[in-house]
Amino acid sequence: MTDPTGPIRILLVDDTALFRTAIGELINGESGLEVVGEAENGLEAVEKTRALTPDVVVMDIDMPVMDGVQATRLIAEQAPNVRVVMLTVSELDDHLFDAIRFGAQGYLLKNLRPAELFAFVRAVMRDESPLSPAIAKRLLGQIRDGASLTSMPAPQPERPALTRRELEVLQLVADGISNKEIATRLFITEGTVKNHIHNALEKLQLENRTQAAAYIVRQGLGRSPDSG
Repeated sequence: MTDPTGPIRILLVDDTALFRTAIGELINGESGLEVVGEAENGLEAVEKTRALTPDVVVMDIDMPVMDGVQATRLIAEQAPNVRVVMLTVSELDDHLFDAIRFGAQGYLLKNLRPAELFAFVRAVMRDESPLSPAIAKRLLGQIRDGASLTSMPAPQPERPALTRRELEVLQLVADGISNKEIATRLFITEGTVKNHIHNALEKLQLENRTQAAAYIVRQGLGRSPDSG
């Protein structure tokens, strides 16, 4: 297990060497973050994840040999403790649903500012699921319009029902609110928020916050507009 007092160890995956170099220099200049390796395609990403055991893989999508979506699927299977954050040039990327259902914890646009990237990496280490606002809007919009994460399991009648507090927490997650903000709103600790999310994900047999947000929207369980 990674030393909680040490830097967050990052593997950069992109088929453009100049992009990897530029992002790597930015990350290594930020306190608490460290690039431990680079890969230029998905297959190399899987191999280096196995060899280096990073905390976070920052993954491009369109690459030769193996794309980022397939690499994410293999990393989720072989190294489930490693978080994968996808990077894409457009919120219209057709791989959005595939990347999430295969285990990506975040999905970001490449036009984000360095400070936003650093914040997103730290968020994913807190078991949050960062999404660029444009991507979150498209994802939830498609779910409202009837699209689905095809491999996301539908709730079964025999599954335990969510408690009132678990549902309340997931509703706030679906609104894009961080664990810290949820804790403040509900007058509970951040650790308690994490426990509620963990318990709810287990009950619903979901993998991450993004799928939980999709579930809340798809089931029509979101908060009413005047609920604050």
